[in-house]
Amino acid sequence: MKIEHLIAQYLYSNKKVTLQDIGVFYMADNVTIPSDPTKEAILPENAIRFEYNTKAVQDDGLIDFIVQQTRKIKPLATSDLESFTILGRQFMNIGKPLPIGGLGLLQKNQAGEYEFIQSHTASTKFEAAPATLKEKEEPEVVFSTPPRKGNSKTATIAAAIFFLILIASVAFYFVYKNNKDKKADQLLVQNNTPDSTPVQNNSSLLQKPDSTSKDTVAAVNPAVNQPVIVNGTIPVDFKVVIRQYENAAHANKIANTYRGYGYKVIQYPAKDSSGFKLAMEFKRPLTDTVKIIDSLKRIFTNSSPYIEKQ
Repeated sequence: MKIEHLIAQYLYSNKKVTLQDIGVFYMADNVTIPSDPTKEAILPENAIRFEYNTKAVQDDGLIDFIVQQTRKIKPLATSDLESFTILGRQFMNIGKPLPIGGLGLLQKNQAGEYEFIQSHTASTKFEAAPATLKEKEEPEVVFSTPPRKGNSKTATIAAAIFFLILIASVAFYFVYKNNKDKKADQLLVQNNTPDSTPVQNNSSLLQKPDSTSKDTVAAVNPAVNQPVIVNGTIPVDFKVVIRQYENAAHANKIANTYRGYGYKVIQYPAKDSSGFKLAMEFKRPLTDTVKIIDSLKRIFTNSSPYIEKQ
């Protein structure tokens, strides 16, 4: 069964489901979806409410439901769900709606936010118990709306359009990932290569210690603490924080995903104990920070990178 239909089924039974970096869906408590696949289930008006939230975290309950229904191991189920949300965001960013079978459509409005258009038909084609799933040789293909009698031509056309859209979205994802990897490689090369462009003297970095302060004079050793100037620039150690999460396990999981793509991401607890941060370390002149942050914004979408001194 497709991820989108598992999302719908989980919402029907749990009344709430979260899609990471997209938002949260809520189903009204007084709405019940029958599980009989021979009957068409109609979704009442305003049965599903969507709450836009680009900082929404992963739904562990949904992942456990996917593991139960597909018999996949948890890391693989997690990867499938992340791939769906990443492709969905990229799909909407190019102006195309994202269909979620049994729920409706997600699309990006003129304000740059995701908005939800509810479907009028629920997805009642539920999978059998896990033991039956084990006996199946091939996953069952289920479309977003059960075919109506006497309307098979329309259903065939809709299926063909959905298949073409899926192929286009997968192709877009691989092109996007390839470009992102190239940008990351260029950024890492820049991080280890001194910039030969001369910059003006930064008085705040080269300010001489106050001769009247004994502590300052004792701390400054000209042979050790004098800043190293390379081609007229002063490299400075700093971190660029990419994202922040509430618990270490979640932060470590996302960090490992980024590392698998080749990004040198570090994880550490925030000083104010507000969570755990993911960041990249740099030793570059301060004049390069704007360029670095712009590059990271393009690589890590829906992120607001900021500088944190070492």
